[in-house]
Amino acid sequence: MRHRQIYNLHDFQALARRKLPRSLFAYINNGAEDEASLRWNRQAFEQYEFMPRMLVDVSERSQAIELFGETYASPFGISPVGLGALYSFDGDVRLACAARQANVPYVLSGASLTRLERVAEHAPGMWFQAYLPGDREEIRRLLRRVAAAGIKKLVITVDIPVSVSPDRYARFGFSSPLRPSLDLLWQGLSRPAWTIGTFGRSLLSHGMPHLENWRAARGNPVLSASLQKDVKNRDNFTWDHIRIAREHWDGVLIVKGLMCAQDAVRARDVGADGLIVSNHGGRQADGVAASLDVLKDVVDAVPGLAVMMDGGIRRGSDVLKALGLGARCVFAGRPFNFALAAGGREGVDTALALLQEEIDRNMAHIGINHPYEISDGRVRRRAA
Repeated sequence: MRHRQIYNLHDFQALARRKLPRSLFAYINNGAEDEASLRWNRQAFEQYEFMPRMLVDVSERSQAIELFGETYASPFGISPVGLGALYSFDGDVRLACAARQANVPYVLSGASLTRLERVAEHAPGMWFQAYLPGDREEIRRLLRRVAAAGIKKLVITVDIPVSVSPDRYARFGFSSPLRPSLDLLWQGLSRPAWTIGTFGRSLLSHGMPHLENWRAARGNPVLSASLQKDVKNRDNFTWDHIRIAREHWDGVLIVKGLMCAQDAVRARDVGADGLIVSNHGGRQADGVAASLDVLKDVVDAVPGLAVMMDGGIRRGSDVLKALGLGARCVFAGRPFNFALAAGGREGVDTALALLQEEIDRNMAHIGINHPYEISDGRVRRRAA
């Protein structure tokens, strides 16, 4: 991908726009309502600056970290984003295998279109993200299935009690499931490479894509004129259900979507092993604070707990700023899915390598040999 004028993670967005039908590009790209939270996620990183130290021997630097008993090559991973198999043929598997080869965490979305068992077979060690329902028996059934696939790390997303605001998606023809229409037909005809190479190839190889991991049983097809996405039993989801999940899950349990110190303390008290500070990439409720802006408050509230974050990560400097505020690892979703759409597995490999190179270069310039050294007074908020 390098020869195609790919110099950093931002560059994949325009290529993905040209490859994907506009409804699918909108699903990855758009934020909720007026996209204030989406903008704030990126702007928050501009409010922090590095304080480098000079004449430091950085010849032995390494960005490897240990997290939940595993050693990873870098302090970042790939966030869960739904519908990955529609961005490139076998997209979920390609993302997972690229992350495994690069030795960084990959989180398979509960809204993915490839059975979690198949992805886990290709990429042992992957994490799984679940949108658990507010029903004890359904929770038990799904967690039993996840454990049977050999998955050890469960991420429970808690910030979607109801469906997100649909207006920005609807404007570009996206719905879940997708509704057959003349507009959708035209989108496919105007992107013949995608229609043949991704959707057509998926139909021939695997049949109509379904939400394979939304619940223990198979979910809705991705294309339907009448079905609605199953979101029942989500608005009654409470901390009691996290306790139930803890009772039925023997592996690592991570809560994703927390944005305040009080919720972080509750997550620790119900037995969470870690948490991910996240406003869902600005995709759920608009006007929610940027993830980076609340990160330090959450870290300070739960010393000893593995606190991670996502939201707005695009550069190696972003990764290091988040680590400087106490994160143990960060995640990014949009850029890696744009890379998948732009170049398949090669695109994801390139994106991962670019971010690793930026982290390495920034570490040398700042004067640190390990990413966690950045917390030693090397990041501060810029003066107003």
